Formats: sequence, structure tokens, C-alpha cells
Amino acid sequence: MGSTTVPVTLTSSNDSNSTCDTLYAHRDYARILMPLFYCIVFVVGLLGNCLALHVIRPNLKKMNSTTLYSLNLVISDILFTLSLPVRTAYYALGFHWPLGEVVCKISGLIFYINTYAGVNFMTCLSVDRFIAVVLPLRFGRFRRVSNVRYICVGVWLVVLVQTLPLLGMPMTNEEPDGYITCMEYPNFEKVDHIATTLIGAVMLGYVFPVVTILLCYSVLCYKLHFTAKKNHLTEKSGRSRKVIGVICCVSLVFVVCYSPYHIDILQYMIRKLVSSPDCADLTAFQISLHITVCLMNLNSCLDPFIYFFACKGYKRKLMKLLKLQVSMSFSSVARTSPEGSSKDIIDGNKIQLNSSTMEFKLVDSWRDDFCMMFEGKLRFFVFA
Repeated sequence: MGSTTVPVTLTSSNDSNSTCDTLYAHRDYARILMPLFYCIVFVVGLLGNCLALHVIRPNLKKMNSTTLYSLNLVISDILFTLSLPVRTAYYALGFHWPLGEVVCKISGLIFYINTYAGVNFMTCLSVDRFIAVVLPLRFGRFRRVSNVRYICVGVWLVVLVQTLPLLGMPMTNEEPDGYITCMEYPNFEKVDHIATTLIGAVMLGYVFPVVTILLCYSVLCYKLHFTAKKNHLTEKSGRSRKVIGVICCVSLVFVVCYSPYHIDILQYMIRKLVSSPDCADLTAFQISLHITVCLMNLNSCLDPFIYFFACKGYKRKLMKLLKLQVSMSFSSVARTSPEGSSKDIIDGNKIQLNSSTMEFKLVDSWRDDFCMMFEGKLRFFVFA
């Protein structure tokens, strides 16, 4: 499974970019909106993925292929969010990098490794679920933990090897206005055949994974729908429809987050091969890249929400933390309230919490089925 690690995150230019003074004209807006956005992504992404890691950790003793892929995906998301603070400071300073070339390269390396490691592990998960439900006998050996470990190590090594060329490229550049940019597209304009390189990188890092994910999940959804039609009990329960709904949600999040950025890169590089973009084109490309990169990075923030709706274990841990916090708040009120004893209030709180928990279970019981599918057990429900 390929991954692109060519640094094409933010800006575009050509050899005459020094004559185009509008590339950073949106600096005043970006230095407010982008740090605010990345602060939200950092907090939600870090807390959500740490909770996911806490949920996965007890299952490490009974490791399976899905748990292993999910563990690596969560780790890549956590490492990615940890790289955001320095990028947030860079945007807050108006696209100015005062930390030097070496730190810029390290930041870029972490950023791209974990971005595309996440893409590859999401692709691995789609193939793993496809094999578990559609082809368990023929290709079941690829889901053995001993083999999956090698696949995971291979994914990290491939991404690392493809990202290492960043270390040999200049990643910072001093602009005419005195600002020092980092990980901006003009800093790589002197790289030979940059347009064709980026087109190939998009094909490997986006087109191949998205086609694989959509193909696997499409066949999987068809299989579940077709099997449910043959089993009236399964169709009546609505289990397969709910699972298909979650699969569509996962696919939609991936496509919406990653497509705009890579399509933006692809269309501009093709135009660059056939024509010479002017200053207005460069400025539009610059602004569009800032927006699409934000959208792509939003994926690490949305993954925890997918975990919440997909797995009851994740939901249970979160609800447990929330109930603990609510219980502590009620206990504090009980100690200071003159109108009733703490026992009455706590008991009432327990009744309310139990009622909420029961309602939550009734509304979202289908999540268990999806998690069972993750572990290759949905076949029991579908084919029973």
C-alpha cells in the first residue's frame, strides 16, 4: 500500500514567485482562524484518540488483526496531533518560522509520516474487514496476528523511507518581507520534475487507497445486504442496515477529508505541465491549499467520533468518565444543600443515570454489531 510523503502542504509558486506579492495577502485572516482551528483539532484529537488507546489497551492480551491495525491507526493519529502545536505557532506568527531548518524538517517528517501512515492503516482496515466477511477461507491467513505484525511494520517502513528525502530538501525560505516560511510549496520549486513527482505521489498516496477503501466497503455492503435479504430475521432486526450505515459514514469521512487536498494538488500540477500559471492562479492555489490542508487534518479529529458510534467499548469508557464527573458534581451539591440529604440526591442521580444508560443502550445497541463485525464475528449474526 503506497503512501505519498512529498511535502506539498501549503503554498504554490513558480520561478517568478518573487514578482507575485499576493501569495500571503490573507495572512491577517489566517493567523487568527488557522490557529483557532488547529487548537480545536489538537484538543479533540488528542483526548479522543488517547481514550481510544485506553479502550484498545485491555484487548492487547487477545490481539487480533483489527485490534492491531486500530492500535497503529490510533498511534499515528496521536503522533500527528502532537506535531500540531509548532504548526499552530507558525500560523499564529503569520507564516513565520523562527525555529530553524532542522526543527522545520523534523516537524515536516512527523507531519507527513503520521498523515499517510493513517491513510495506509485505514486502507489496511478496509481490506481486513473485506477478507473477514467476504473471503475468510481463501485469504484468512492474511488476518493472522503473526502476519499482520509484519504488514504493520512494513507500512511504517515504507512511509519512513518515502519521507526521508525531505531531509535532503530545503524546507525553509526567507521571503522578501522578512518572514521565514516552513513546509511551503515554493520552497521545493527547485526540485527536478516536481510536477510529475507530485502527480505520482498523489496516485500512490490517495488514489490507490481511496479506490481500495471504496471497493472493499462497496462489496462488503453488497454482501451484507444480499445476505440479509436471504435471512428474514436479520433483515427484520435491521442489523445489516445499521452496519452498512456506519461503513458509509467511515467512507464518507475519508473521502470528504482527503479528496479536496489531493484533487487540488493534482489539478494544479497538471496545469503546471501544460501551461504557466500566473500570479492570480498561484494565489488561488495558495489559499485553496490552506483550506484543504485544514480539512485533511480534520480527519484525526473525526476518528474518535467514528470510534464512539462504531464501538460500544469506546462509548462505555466515555460514558463512564462522564457519569463519574456527574456523580462527583451531585455529591458536591449534596454536601452543601440544606434541602436534602446527600443520599437522596445521589440516589436520584443514580436513577437518572441508569435511565439515561438504558435509553442509550436501546438507541445505540447496533454498535455492538459493528464492533463484532470488526472482529470477524458478524458472520454469526448474518448467516445464523
